[in-house]
Amino acid sequence: MRMKMLGAAVAALLLGSGAPASAANFTIADVLSYPFVSGLVSAPGADRIAWVRMVRGVRNVWVADGPAYAPRQVTAFAADDGQELMELTFSPDGQVLAFTRGGDHDANWPAKGGLEPNPTSSSTQPKVMLWAVDLKAASATAVQVVEGDAPAVSAKHTLAYEKAGQVWTARLDGSEAHRLFFDRGRNAHLAWSPDGSKLAFVSNRGDHAFIGVFSGEAAPLSWLAPSTGIDDAPVWSADGAKIAFTRRPGAGGAPEPLLTQVPQPWSIWSADVASGLGHRVWKSPDTLRGSYPTVAGEANLHWAPGGLLTFLTTEDNWPHLYAAPEAGGASRLLTPGAFMVEHVAVSADGATLVYSANTGSAPGDNDRRHIFRVNAAGGAPVALTHGETLEWTPAIAGKTAAFIAADARTPPAVGVVDLAGSGEKLLAGQAADPAFPGARFVVPKQVTFKAADGLTIDGQLFQTPDTKIGGGAVKAPGLIFVHGGPPRQMMLGWSYMDYYTHAYAMNQYFAAHGFTVLSVNYRLGIGYGFDFQHPDHGGARGSSEYQDVVAGARFLQGAAGVDPARIGIWGGSYGGLLTALGLARNSDIFKAGVDLHGVHDWSAQSPDGGVSARLRYEQGDLAEAKAVAFKSSPVADVATWSSPVLLIHGDDDRNVPFNQTVDLARRLEARGVEFEELVLPDEIHGFLRYGSWVKADSASVEFLTRRLGAKPPK
Repeated sequence: MRMKMLGAAVAALLLGSGAPASAANFTIADVLSYPFVSGLVSAPGADRIAWVRMVRGVRNVWVADGPAYAPRQVTAFAADDGQELMELTFSPDGQVLAFTRGGDHDANWPAKGGLEPNPTSSSTQPKVMLWAVDLKAASATAVQVVEGDAPAVSAKHTLAYEKAGQVWTARLDGSEAHRLFFDRGRNAHLAWSPDGSKLAFVSNRGDHAFIGVFSGEAAPLSWLAPSTGIDDAPVWSADGAKIAFTRRPGAGGAPEPLLTQVPQPWSIWSADVASGLGHRVWKSPDTLRGSYPTVAGEANLHWAPGGLLTFLTTEDNWPHLYAAPEAGGASRLLTPGAFMVEHVAVSADGATLVYSANTGSAPGDNDRRHIFRVNAAGGAPVALTHGETLEWTPAIAGKTAAFIAADARTPPAVGVVDLAGSGEKLLAGQAADPAFPGARFVVPKQVTFKAADGLTIDGQLFQTPDTKIGGGAVKAPGLIFVHGGPPRQMMLGWSYMDYYTHAYAMNQYFAAHGFTVLSVNYRLGIGYGFDFQHPDHGGARGSSEYQDVVAGARFLQGAAGVDPARIGIWGGSYGGLLTALGLARNSDIFKAGVDLHGVHDWSAQSPDGGVSARLRYEQGDLAEAKAVAFKSSPVADVATWSSPVLLIHGDDDRNVPFNQTVDLARRLEARGVEFEELVLPDEIHGFLRYGSWVKADSASVEFLTRRLGAKPPK
């Protein structure tokens, strides 16, 4: 067994090396210099939008005002320090913009020991801080306000925020910070009433949760239709008299089966704020498809004129928008068709919904996103964008829809279009760095192939013309990419998630440097319907999705210009799990792999959801589920693992514990399997620093190139 610590061997690939990575004439630093745009929001009462732009790990907030929408930067951060900018929130009149800096808002688990991420290994403990900008002046710049999270700014410019699970308030200059009220629950989802006099919130109490309303220090907290259920997502009616919210059953009852899927029902309720009395507006069907939605925005609950509530459900196999009368009555489908509604924005009056969906008139649009408009009162949806581009994360400002746009070569940037679908344009001043090589990217090709059980799987093939033509005696290695999540979808261009913009850029880099890459959209992913996303025996219940990865590898082995004996695999998170599974079960196919922070032993990940910790007499199928979980894991097949692997993991990972990689490394060592490792001290699951990505990617390229013998096309 040989285990290497990576060092000088990858020096030529690192940032600032000064030497081109290969004949393709661009480096990893070049390809990762793309700008990434996120967090686009609009002001309810002003023609104004804001977003976050990140370049080489440096994050800043930008604002633009209609009708010209000339972007201006309102922060001046200059370091790749890993401090996220999140939760951009306007006051209703658009005069104040608040946001959060720091923390890890993409993690599945709370910060360990209450400590926030420290990816630079700073000797000073980082904190999550609130910042604010007074936008009345064109030259306004952001100022740090107070320690806290999840800001909510009222119509009176009162700032409320979360701190240690309680609700706090402060002036916008940071003075007079104090806890707004006491509640024994853990508070979240703050929502001011339209006039700014009351604050709704969720009080999470473990096995149940209430919707509470704070009306001032002189009044007790009031509770809306309290029950044994878990209430969430409060939204105010326009007149401030009612609050609608979602309700799910509280934790309890007999243990649910762990090896078979069961419906997760939910309902929509409305309550009178003055009396606290409520009634059920709508109830999901008691089917798997009717389960509580897990897509972006989840229920996406909003009020609309005429006493309507709009929301999202997957009851017809696709995430779609519906409208239902608040007073009671049948719901109406607003967005019919075999496609997924994902990001949803609502006009200030609730009458218009703008959303992204993977549908359109261009071939391959099920692997893209476009922007559409529909009226809450009904009528046919209207396409606002179309073509071989991608648009997502809409926001409505007046009569304009803003969005983030990209294509196969051009990285994300903010654009606008009027609600009639005309005047589409990208905003000025968003060009990528001149070193960014997007013009030399390949346009990925949509391909499909059949899994062993007959299910059709989508993928994107990255291959340069030179690599394909060289399919005679000299063939190039192939590389399978598997995304994480798994409720994700790789597309025919850049992604709306920064983790997958990185993966897309690296697939382009691999393609330009001697590999043919196939990105596999395996079952469990989004974009192809509820049933595709929720298959029987998926994940810890039997890893049925692995057959899709094998099918992709078989397809790649038969592709023109690909050497079937030199197939590699790489992926992060769930993609790391599938990478390890491929190497463990099929080293005959996968000759090398890069496993970034993957799960390696499902049985150590509490597949019962923590039920066993309650020490209940009723155990259900827990023992059997743990056995199946282990058999679904890479460590169960380590005896047949022979291909070399590079393990990459940040040791402050809050999604996949670092001990998953420690455990696998010891098992590989005991079996004499070659592995190399790159550990990033104090980094989290989705690396927060550009420098960390450059280091990890440089190691990955060097490893796969050396192990698979890739040579850049000439």
